[in-house]
This record gives sequence, structure tokens and C-alpha cells, in this order.
Amino acid sequence: MGGHHLILGALSDIITGEVFDDTLDERYRQKIAGLLVNHKGYLRSDIEPRRELRLQADDRRAVIKVDFVVRVAERAAMVIRFGPGSLVSRERPALAISRLVEPYQIPVVVVTNGEDAEIMDGASGKIFGQGLAAIPTKTELAEILAGARLTAISPDRAAMESRIAYCYDVDGACPCDDTICRL
Repeated sequence: MGGHHLILGALSDIITGEVFDDTLDERYRQKIAGLLVNHKGYLRSDIEPRRELRLQADDRRAVIKVDFVVRVAERAAMVIRFGPGSLVSRERPALAISRLVEPYQIPVVVVTNGEDAEIMDGASGKIFGQGLAAIPTKTELAEILAGARLTAISPDRAAMESRIAYCYDVDGACPCDDTICRL
């Protein structure tokens, strides 16, 4: 056991080949990676797993890991956030993160618990798809990206979104969560 996470052995990351502790959460992340590569048409090189993102709320700072940033035509077009349990509680921090990963609003935001998913418009937060099957294919994401306005995020907006993400993802997080580094 590491913290309170049951470690079942080791597993190889589908995207990078890196070896990680085999936990239930990591199994779900690998399930999502497999879905993207084996069923949604993405190349491994289209997917950036565990993207580090710095957050700040006043004088408090942390680095979190964004589960997946998916690129089409060399542009970040989709962010996928995994977390066990309820999806609705993950919507707002995922939208905040979609406004911080790049200097523009990422068009598609997915929150998933590995069994279900909500697919949201990054700009409005409106849910336009439900379930893992609704995660856009590479072709669908390219069409969404072609019609999207990649609106720049102002420094004031970025500071506000960083605060929101910090409050949801860092404050009160489990101390043994290895996806968060408090600075």
C-alpha cells in the first residue's frame, strides 16, 4: 500500500511505455488511453499524458498533472480529466484547467471517472456529450477545432481560473496523491 492507494503491481503506460504503480486509478487512466489510441483514431504522439500545470492562489502554489492533453494539427484541442466518483464535481475545475494549459481556450473538455464521461464545450461549459463513446474521434475533434475560436485567456482570467483549479484540486486533496506537488 502507498498511502491509502492499493498497489497491485506495476503496469506500462499505453502512451509512453513508462512503468507505473498498478492502482485502480491508473488502470482507469490506461483504459482511457487505450480508448483514444485503439478506438478513437489518435496517435500516441497526439496525446500528452500527465501534463504538469502550475497553479497559484495568492501565495500558495502547486503543480498538478493534467491526465491528457490531446492535440490535433499540433494544437491542443481537448483536455481529459479523470477522477473517481461524481462527474459534476469535476466540471468546473476541468474548465479552469482548459483555460490554463495553453494561452487560449481549449475547445473540448472531458471529465470522466473511467466508466462514464461528460464532454463539454470549453468556452461555455455546456455538456454536449455523455458517456465514453461520446468522446470525439480524431476526425470529429479536427472538425470541432476548425470551427473553434481559440480565444486568448487574459492574465486576470488566468489568475482567477488558477485559483479555482487550486481550490478544487489542491486544497483538501489527499496528501498521498502523487498528481499534486505543493510548492
